[in-house]
Amino acid sequence: MDENQVLCACSSYEQKFYLNPLYSSLPRSIQDELRILSVTLTADVGGVFTMEFEEDGTLFLSTTAKENDFFYDEIGSYLKIKQLRQQKEELFEALEEYYREFFLNGDQNS
Repeated sequence: MDENQVLCACSSYEQKFYLNPLYSSLPRSIQDELRILSVTLTADVGGVFTMEFEEDGTLFLSTTAKENDFFYDEIGSYLKIKQLRQQKEELFEALEEYYREFFLNGDQNS
């Protein structure tokens, strides 16, 4: 794989949550938890929140905003992501393990 693989994304502009169909095998409870934390974060800080796997399987969380979005809270988004990393450490580690096992190992065996 040459680029990051999006796990999920949420947009405050479109008020939509997206879960990449590649990860539809995740348990419903995990999918729901990802939806809740994504929607909550974008409701709090605005913009677009993305969770993606880097090439090595590390989970990367980020937010972006439209150029003239004066409601977007860049500092708040950094703090919220930092807080999420602490509160959801176990979940994120499990997701990284899942990705490495089912997507990275599978590529190496092909």
